Amino acid sequence: MSNYSLEVNQLTKYFGRRLIFSNLNFRFADNGIFGISGPNGSGKSTLVKILAGIIGANKGEVKHFLDGKEIIQEKIHNHIGFVSPYLVLYEEFSAEENLMMFAKIRGVEYDKSRVDYLFEKFLLLKRKDDLVKTYSSGMKQRLKFIFALMHSPQLIILDEPTSNLDDEGKNSVYELIREEGKKNIVLVASNEKNDLDQCTEIIFLENYKR
Repeated sequence: MSNYSLEVNQLTKYFGRRLIFSNLNFRFADNGIFGISGPNGSGKSTLVKILAGIIGANKGEVKHFLDGKEIIQEKIHNHIGFVSPYLVLYEEFSAEENLMMFAKIRGVEYDKSRVDYLFEKFLLLKRKDDLVKTYSSGMKQRLKFIFALMHSPQLIILDEPTSNLDDEGKNSVYELIREEGKKNIVLVASNEKNDLDQCTEIIFLENYKR
């Protein structure tokens, strides 16, 4: 297990005068698969962006810990893998060139054996040298998983993880979620029943609207 934990205290978010969620509290520690559920527009994507440090909350705090020590905000991205439909890939580069560029931006060593393992896991090994603009939407979604996992993060945040995937792609994702959940914290934000069936505990955002 990774000895990683995520703690949320009294988290509240507004957009203008519209309340997204209020007084949200939870703590996930060590490992497991946890869900964030709610209908479209309920705040799932907003919450995961706050957890990943992409946007801020109006009230409350999010704390990340490794081996009992709090991680400073500037270093959180080193420990997080994030997958979402709205993440952008560089269409004019190959899949592998994208990953090499992301590794350089992160300031981490490009682990070719790890990346090739993930390419094979997500059925893209034979296409890793092809330009991303030739990929289907499902292939791009699978490439985003490789981007999120290539640096072996302790916290994996998945926003609508099976969007644009066929049954084969979904099965690859579910297999990987179960594998990663044995050693890391995996958060799945979705309203898809099959996605949430992977989770042992689910936060229902509709319960935090007042």
